[in-house]
Amino acid sequence: MRRWGEPMVRGRVYRRRPGIYAILWREGELLLTFQAAPEPEVQLPGGGIDPGEQPLPALHREIFEETGWRIGGSRRLGVYKRYAYMPEYDLWAEKVCQVWLARPVRRLGEPTEPGHAALWASPEMALDLLPNAAERDFLRRVLR
Repeated sequence: MRRWGEPMVRGRVYRRRPGIYAILWREGELLLTFQAAPEPEVQLPGGGIDPGEQPLPALHREIFEETGWRIGGSRRLGVYKRYAYMPEYDLWAEKVCQVWLARPVRRLGEPTEPGHAALWASPEMALDLLPNAAERDFLRRVLR
């Protein structure tokens, strides 16, 4: 499994945090999410898989919460790992992130996750906006 980001620090306690994210492609544009806090950031929609939750239902839940959209045609692209501090949970995490490709099929409303907004972008703009190197790498592979 490829690792991205900061290296693991010896002696620091990390909690394993499985996550699931999606490249959402529709009519030549990508549906992203803007998260206002803890730092303003554009991201691939997705998030943590809750204990006992299966990955695909977690993906559908996270996409709806962060964008207000329902998705279809989901296909797993791969997985990566990164070590990160998660200020919203006050923990150091070993994030094991699945990345999927899916198609937004219907907008049901506004995002239900506080501080999130749906954002449409061209592939080129998305590559410029995404700060996460792993997400950019997966997007580049999809665009090839």
